[in-house]
Amino acid sequence: MKLIGSLASPYVRKVRVVLAEKMLPYEFELENVWAGETTIGEHNPLRKIPVLLLKTGESVYDSRVICHYLDTLSPVCKLLPSEERERLQVRCWEALTDGVLDAAILARLEHIFAGRTEAQRSQAWIDHQMQKVDAGLAETSRLLADRQFCYGNQFSLADIAVGCTLGWLDFRFPAIDWRSRHPNLAELQARLEQRQSFIDTVPV
Repeated sequence: MKLIGSLASPYVRKVRVVLAEKMLPYEFELENVWAGETTIGEHNPLRKIPVLLLKTGESVYDSRVICHYLDTLSPVCKLLPSEERERLQVRCWEALTDGVLDAAILARLEHIFAGRTEAQRSQAWIDHQMQKVDAGLAETSRLLADRQFCYGNQFSLADIAVGCTLGWLDFRFPAIDWRSRHPNLAELQARLEQRQSFIDTVPV
């Protein structure tokens, strides 16, 4: 398999952590989707990363689809429960934290890729997206409560999704003081960042 992505993308990092936890071999191809010469459209018409290229030549895209597929390839470190109701809960965790990322990225793009002057940028739009980030983090903290893992009694895709989201916020929005507001998330993140899969995939 070949994974196409960037080192800075939190969605790519999520897939890379899953690959590491599942001990699945793959080739990693760096791609800058913002570059004029990008060829990502040949593999994903939406021109987004990550993209997983299978040996058959098929393309799989969207980090959630990729991660759910990868979990079926090996019995090592099962990341999604087998019972459908429990799987639904883990998927909801992933959707929540991916939504936090979606909003934060939209706010960041308004700053750096809009191609407009500061006066032309919409602070109201940025504030609207950051309100989603704050609300999503608050809900993530509420759901975690005082548990060691996001769902159940073992490490799952929910923990990976939360960890990659918090790591990216540290990377791109260091001014957000989410740790003091949500100490339980800070404790979870500290535990996750000790895992080799997270250490090896730090965004740069």
